[in-house]
Amino acid sequence: MAKANVDTIDHNSEAPAKGRVRGQGARTVYETLRQAILELTLEPGSPLDEVTLSERFDMSRTPIREALVRLVADGLAKTLPNRNTVVASIDLEQLPTYFEALTLMYRVTTRSAAVHRRPEHIVTIRAFEAKYADAVARQDALAMIQANRDFHMAIAEAGGNAYFTGLFGRLLDEGRRILRLYYQSFDDQLPRQYVDEHGAMVAAIENREGELADTLAAAHAAQIVRQIQSYIVRPTTTAIALGDDRP
Repeated sequence: MAKANVDTIDHNSEAPAKGRVRGQGARTVYETLRQAILELTLEPGSPLDEVTLSERFDMSRTPIREALVRLVADGLAKTLPNRNTVVASIDLEQLPTYFEALTLMYRVTTRSAAVHRRPEHIVTIRAFEAKYADAVARQDALAMIQANRDFHMAIAEAGGNAYFTGLFGRLLDEGRRILRLYYQSFDDQLPRQYVDEHGAMVAAIENREGELADTLAAAHAAQIVRQIQSYIVRPTTTAIALGDDRP
């Protein structure tokens, strides 16, 4: 599959308004490119050329540059030695260690939440659980990814360990495109049983069943890892470009 071109990006075909509020242009470019990257419309390794983007968005290069800096900070883009910017690659060699760390954080944060949670934590967690279920029902993959992050971060925060919360947040952010592959493997029609797994974890947390919460979180993480691994090696996905950062 050929790498996507920035000309394929849909930014609602709206001409930028004159007298735009300072920073609004950079935010528009950032959000548009970020969505395209997370959706894999812009594949890993795709060039993010300032001149081309400036023409595409009908903006000066300053807001384009600001948006690219934010994408690099998010880990979604990378600046090469020749100073060109490209969509960051997905490092398949690091996936096993990533999955290992992710699984551990699923387990430890869920167990910790079962031990330390307060009533207000359950209210917040339940709200994100419902938001995730709604996104699944609408088959909105980007909303699923965001709601899933919010759900698990609420669980981590209920555990009360800032170090766990910080590390888990970083792992979830780094894995957004990997999670996009997970939903893509189901054609964005996630089976209800995987939605219900969230509910089972919340019940264990609410009932202060730490051991059960750990077990459920481990099983939840394991099925995600298996699904992603099997999808990546399927013949139908061999054309997915995971990136080449060479200048």
